Amino acid sequence: MRYKLLGKSGLRVSELCLGTMTFGDDWGWGSSKDESRALYDAFVESGGNFIDTADLYTNGTSESFLGEFMASDRERIVLATKYTNTAPGNDPNAAGNQRKNMMQSVEASLKRLKTDYIDLYWLHVWDFMTPIEEVMRAFDDLVSQGKILYIGISDAPAWIVARANMLAELRGWTSFVGLQVEYSLIERTSERELLPMARELDLGVTAWSPLAGGLLTGKYASDAHSEGEEKRLEHPMMAPLVDINARKRTIAEAVVEIAAAIGKTAAQVALNWLRQQPGVVIPIIGARRLSQLKDNLASLEFTLEEEHLRRLADVSQFELGFPHDFFTNELVQNFAFGGMRDLIDNHRQH
Repeated sequence: MRYKLLGKSGLRVSELCLGTMTFGDDWGWGSSKDESRALYDAFVESGGNFIDTADLYTNGTSESFLGEFMASDRERIVLATKYTNTAPGNDPNAAGNQRKNMMQSVEASLKRLKTDYIDLYWLHVWDFMTPIEEVMRAFDDLVSQGKILYIGISDAPAWIVARANMLAELRGWTSFVGLQVEYSLIERTSERELLPMARELDLGVTAWSPLAGGLLTGKYASDAHSEGEEKRLEHPMMAPLVDINARKRTIAEAVVEIAAAIGKTAAQVALNWLRQQPGVVIPIIGARRLSQLKDNLASLEFTLEEEHLRRLADVSQFELGFPHDFFTNELVQNFAFGGMRDLIDNHRQH
């Protein structure tokens, strides 16, 4: 296990992050307490120190389990949890990004986690209601109080993140050092705006669902069905269903073929593709069984060759759309640079 600096900070985090949405079986799936403990121990013994949870996960059980598991080694763990979401109810302030929910949520998480501080506190989902100023000032207050050390943002538009960090910089408040997004060979659309922004602002990226709900493990790659038919795969996060269409199946099959050629598993190939992307990209690995976790950890033992990276990039290609495709148009390039683009060296181009 090697370690990376998380964004524009000095915080050292392991190159894989343990996701703990599976800790607890309150939602009818997941791992028992003993199984969860085995997963935690195996990750820490491998050198992992970066652990991700949320107040919503398994109705708080995930945080409670971690509070017990970390009792003897809290100082070495980089603990990340989140606020924003809650189960449906009748309190309009029980969810959302506002200061009231943030303050109530952090106190509840600290109690469940049996700790007096959280290393990295994520805003879980942008609510499009709360002013950015309110969010960033509230985060800064919690940092000043010593209850959280660093802040990050998950599942939000790039313009929100960029504006928030600029506001924090101008006002001397704490800025985001991390960005959490869905990212995998199946879901690459964060490459349009979010990942270029993360590299420009020096944000560490943690990628959730790096195996696309299990699709990139090879489990579904060879399912037979007629042309154009869509199969459905249940995503672990309660509700949404992931459509297994022809494009996704083709990507999954390419991953399986490369894995077979190099003597690795499909999951290991998919995780390595993520780890070898530009910038700091840390896959969040989630497992229900110890064997799954060990398989994921073994992805650290090799890297993919250029030919394999090229094949995966080609098979998973997607349209960037406007304005990105517009910028690559030859006529546009000729006008924008007066026909001199090829003679200009740009050291800032990613």
